[in-house]
Amino acid sequence: MKSTIKHIIGIVGAVILAGSSVSCDRYDYPDRFRATEGLPTIDYVRYADRDVFIDQAFMDEILCIVGTNLTSVHDIYFNDQKAIINTSYITDKTLVVSVPSTQATEVTNKLYLLNKDGQSVDYDFKVLPPVPKVLSMSNEWAVPGEEVTITGKYFMDVQSVSLPGAEVTDFTVNDSENITFKVPEGATPGPVSVTTASGSANSTFQYLDQRNMLFDFDGLRGGFAIGNGWRAPANGHLHNPGDDAFPALDGTYLWLGVTDPTSNWAEDEYSFDYWNSEDPSSSIPPLRTLPAFSAYINKFGIGGLCLKFECYIPSSNPWTGASMQLMFSSSAVVSNDNMNNTYFSEESVPRALWTPWQATGSYDTGDRWLTISVPLSEFTMTPDGRACATKFDASWLDGFALFVWNGFSGTACEPIIAIDHIRVVPM
Repeated sequence: MKSTIKHIIGIVGAVILAGSSVSCDRYDYPDRFRATEGLPTIDYVRYADRDVFIDQAFMDEILCIVGTNLTSVHDIYFNDQKAIINTSYITDKTLVVSVPSTQATEVTNKLYLLNKDGQSVDYDFKVLPPVPKVLSMSNEWAVPGEEVTITGKYFMDVQSVSLPGAEVTDFTVNDSENITFKVPEGATPGPVSVTTASGSANSTFQYLDQRNMLFDFDGLRGGFAIGNGWRAPANGHLHNPGDDAFPALDGTYLWLGVTDPTSNWAEDEYSFDYWNSEDPSSSIPPLRTLPAFSAYINKFGIGGLCLKFECYIPSSNPWTGASMQLMFSSSAVVSNDNMNNTYFSEESVPRALWTPWQATGSYDTGDRWLTISVPLSEFTMTPDGRACATKFDASWLDGFALFVWNGFSGTACEPIIAIDHIRVVPM
């Protein structure tokens, strides 16, 4: 409906402007805008393209205010947001205007017409936000009963929140961008839905996301149970539920820690490798040849995908120095037939550097699991955090490695970093 209105008004506006360009040179042009004194009055508001009286509208919708002495209007506000006035669309009895597209700071549910002296007339009118957008979830693999926060936009007049198989019965709208709730019993994999007075929207992410799972460390959700390489997690890097003081997410997970990664490479303690075979039919194929990964690359491209994983860093062992180097590798760089790790430090190999402690000097996940998302468009850096001259494209998506080393400096630390469910999914 909105696009239709814009189209109609665009045509009408073009006609008006075209007529103005012809008539402006004429001294007898009777309808040219002349500002008047006094205050306007408002009889009613309707849609600009049809006689339907309204007392609310969505952002960006085009309205017609009907009243008297509207040529006295100098400014228009919807709540505390100023609208753009085009005098070509003002007559004594009508004024065409678009609802501002920015969210009000102070919502009064009124529109205000001000004259040049700042005197105003108000009218009851509600601006509806756009349909909500559900952008992220603090832990996409949270268990029933665990408190999570979803982040998005336009969370106003929220009527319901639901996960596949279960509706959330109690939620808290913290602000227009955050909603907190406990995961209900019976929730199954799929998108999160939020319904407001403006409509419903599903998230692009999924709860219990199993799409294109690369490494789940137990082989139960479509991902590999172990990596492949000198430091593949078969030497104590894999932990089972009950192995540590903090709870496992849903089974076996990758465990990194012991020494200080800021003082040495700590290869055996803070690394995970998947060095692929160049033979796609082998048990360690190039990752981009996996059916789901290949389909996503073709459909979304590098710019539409992100690397995700769940992470747990206990407050007892915070992370304060060095970056986590997140690297995909082409078969030309390393493979099962030619294992080497020299590419780790090569400036020509693009990567992303995850450095969550950088803003405050220290980082932990608050003794809980969190979902981490790193867009593939951010795989553009050298080992020390400069821009890489090599373009990152799909040809790099054969192998994978992560390790804590170099990057940005910090202070000595002995962090514990647990990771699970490494996957690449649409943004």
